[in-house]
Amino acid sequence: MTDSPVLETELRAAVRGEVAFGAGARALVTMDASNYRRVPLGVVAPVDAEDVAAVLAVCREHGVPVVARGGGTSIAGQATGTGVVLDFTRHMNRLVALDPEARTAVVQPGLVLDRLQEAAAPHGLRFGPDPSTHSRCTLGGMIGNNSCGSHSVAWGTTADSVRELDVLTARGERLRLGRDWAGAPEGLRALVEGELALLRTGFPDLPRRISGYALDALLPERGADVARSFCGSEGTLGVLTEAVVRLVEAPRARALAVLAYPDEGAAAEAAAGLLPYRPLTVEGMAADLVPSAAELPRGGAWLFVETGGESEAEAHARARTIVRAADVLDALVVTDPAGQRALWRIREDASGTATRMPDGTEAWPGWEDCAVPPERLGAYLRDFRALMAAHGLRGTPYGHFGDGCIHVRIDFDLLTPPGVARFRRFSEELAELVVAHGGSLSGEHGDGQARAELLPAMYGPQTVGLFERVKGVWDPDDLLNPGMLVRPAPLDSGLRFAVLPREPVDVAFGYPADGGDFTAAVRRCVGVAKCRTESVSGPAVMCPSFRVTGAEEHSTRGRARLLHEMLAGEVITGGWRSPEVREALDLCLSCKGCRSDCPVGVDMATYKAEFLHHHYAGRRRPAAHHSMGRLPLWLRVVSRTRTARLVNALAGVRPLARVARRLGGIAPERPLPRLARRTFSGWWERRRPHRPAGHGDLVLLWPDTFTEHLSPAVGQAAVRVLEAAGLRVALPPTVHLARPPVGDGRTVALDPLSLLRGRGRVCCGLTYVSTGQLDRARAVLRRTLDLMEPVLETEAPVVVLEPSCAAALRTDLPELLHDDPRAARLAARVLTFAETLERHAPGWSPPRVGRPVVGQTHCHQHAVLGDAADRRLRRDAGLTGDLSGGCCGLAGDFGFTRGHYDVSAAVAEERLLPSVRKAPDGAVVLADGFSCRTQLQHLAGVRGRHLAEVLAEALDEHGAPRGPRGGE
Repeated sequence: MTDSPVLETELRAAVRGEVAFGAGARALVTMDASNYRRVPLGVVAPVDAEDVAAVLAVCREHGVPVVARGGGTSIAGQATGTGVVLDFTRHMNRLVALDPEARTAVVQPGLVLDRLQEAAAPHGLRFGPDPSTHSRCTLGGMIGNNSCGSHSVAWGTTADSVRELDVLTARGERLRLGRDWAGAPEGLRALVEGELALLRTGFPDLPRRISGYALDALLPERGADVARSFCGSEGTLGVLTEAVVRLVEAPRARALAVLAYPDEGAAAEAAAGLLPYRPLTVEGMAADLVPSAAELPRGGAWLFVETGGESEAEAHARARTIVRAADVLDALVVTDPAGQRALWRIREDASGTATRMPDGTEAWPGWEDCAVPPERLGAYLRDFRALMAAHGLRGTPYGHFGDGCIHVRIDFDLLTPPGVARFRRFSEELAELVVAHGGSLSGEHGDGQARAELLPAMYGPQTVGLFERVKGVWDPDDLLNPGMLVRPAPLDSGLRFAVLPREPVDVAFGYPADGGDFTAAVRRCVGVAKCRTESVSGPAVMCPSFRVTGAEEHSTRGRARLLHEMLAGEVITGGWRSPEVREALDLCLSCKGCRSDCPVGVDMATYKAEFLHHHYAGRRRPAAHHSMGRLPLWLRVVSRTRTARLVNALAGVRPLARVARRLGGIAPERPLPRLARRTFSGWWERRRPHRPAGHGDLVLLWPDTFTEHLSPAVGQAAVRVLEAAGLRVALPPTVHLARPPVGDGRTVALDPLSLLRGRGRVCCGLTYVSTGQLDRARAVLRRTLDLMEPVLETEAPVVVLEPSCAAALRTDLPELLHDDPRAARLAARVLTFAETLERHAPGWSPPRVGRPVVGQTHCHQHAVLGDAADRRLRRDAGLTGDLSGGCCGLAGDFGFTRGHYDVSAAVAEERLLPSVRKAPDGAVVLADGFSCRTQLQHLAGVRGRHLAEVLAEALDEHGAPRGPRGGE
């Protein structure tokens, strides 16, 4: 057995890149996006080809396998290994050159596809293949798997776009692969020329044949193209260090025709008939994969058919021609780029969405991308459905219908021996079915461990034997990705779920979407890695910490992988006390972006709170957990003692402020926030005699901690606007009531015992939840429910101005107090400011502001609450422009905590601060969250305002107009 410390020492001495053999680094790469798990000895991030050669030399001496890894999105297990994993994403990720005239680019293997597309776009060029993971998959991974994507009907597979490849063999030979046997290792030509008849007859002729080695590319009539034959070899023949790839001319304009059919069978039957019209794409999916079909034409399944042209009119005309030629229930043609992106996002998210059946049952890859001749797709799908039914399995096919390539996640039971046995039987029978239809076991993602064992069913033993001989020519020591393609590991071995605990883990949150099982919640992450996107557009948020650091452990997937290994207990052995998991979660902003942006709804903010709860149970907590985690308590003390002015004065003395920050675990770069001299509730009480009676609906305005103590002007503005809209405003009770408020929301009947219990304040528990003080959060929330119980007997909505507090009440409250029915009732009552006006004052029109807006939609609003009502309210008020997505970077206590300042500022620099700097004259800087406003003030010296403040100011200027609001 290899001595890991010796191997690590020699690698550190030999390479300039990072060498990591720690538990955390290894745990991060035990899995890709497949069902499989292999634990490596270590991870190396090479700087250049010299580093790669050095790694191969050391590993060859020790007999240690080497696996090349890009974005880790492979679905068949080929991006995992038991030896040394080469991570090309850290350093070897450059676009070396781009020649617009020759239409070629020179790329390193770790370059993300979208970066190449961005560089080529100004020249009217693009790389043809574009998998749905285009925002995070790498060129090296695409070459290794011969990836395709939605545009393969127009531009083929990655192999069609490869000119030359620089490759290192396991024995250190440097080869430059090309046509006419260029770069062929010694012995390959003689081997192939001795088997020409087999090469000419043993390979199915279909556009998506990805399975096995592409040895037919070495035929003399096909140019003896060694580079092309290397594509799809899954890192088993050599290690790619650089590639020359071909670019294609991008259409100047595009149109997207969405064709609706009764079911996926009808869509599949129609797909091949559209190919003569030379579309750019023919993609298919069914209703089961669409969260909401509101944006799609009426039907049960759809084809996404894209056309191109020199102008929008030409692209549109081609799309209309296809619509007329297709026998459809309904159709939609979109030429607007933003509208097309929104529709494509539905299709691209299917790889994650498909991992949950409509009833919440888990579904898994394994038979992700079989391909048959396009004209046989309908018949194949019928037989495929029948086979699933015979095995009692379910799945929803989708994918590249124009190429006959089907993706599907199936509800295999991979947790029990009988379930795994059925998985094997089904796999064997499906392989026979695919071959009977003239198909390929893999049509896009490669064979890996998932299908390589079954290649004899497709190719026969003679051709599979030839594959083994070719592997022996390239890699005689079997060091490169052993167990893939040739001499494969069994398809039902090494399943990643086998190491997880069988009994539910004792946890604090309810995890209702996962049957109360934390292990099932962690299993949600299937590795599609949308969280590893290096840049986001539109309203997206996930994952801000990864975009700043670029480190896998700071992605949602990386953290989920560490939690998976923590539960397994093999690599991460500290359980809830694990320092590796704690360090990875330390830079999680708890923005909740993954809750909405992750295709399978991984909720890392909740997982983080859960982990911190267990990690610090019975242990000393960080100072920031006491200072900021218990912020509502300290602010209430200041309010009761009426010492806000004194605290502000002391905070203004630099030596005292410095000491306070040190003791409180607060970043020294952060100014301490100033407390309001008079709380929002104090202002409310003083105003009691002057409140308008009103005749509209009664609404309860939630005095969250930030509005109450730090920005009461927001609450005052909200009261002004709500009352102008004719609503009756009340605050939550501060004593336990015998019965609900009556009439005006001010008169109450007191329980005689309530005076003995004392006054209290409602609280959403956010600061306790975010720091993992879940026992305290439960106590605070139960007290809140006690106070709110009589209010819940009324019809009054609860208006929450702070988005993070509203999100906590909507999600954390019912998930943390899942055993208290009052929690769900209160969560259902929570409305945002804009939702309240829209639902309870529909006849009211806001004052006309007539100014552009900039700023950022609060990350919790995006992830949990939604901002449709806010956008409509802004439109009706004449506030033009869109807010950016992303996260402000302060994120409650995150940006205030010592050690987080640099990351916090970098997150703000990604989208928020640039949007404010580019603001047109007279623009309103909107920031509904206290954290967002604080970050703007600290980093840009700009005062952000809540939408309520903007509307209240306009009321003061223009009065309170009444009348119907504009329609949607």
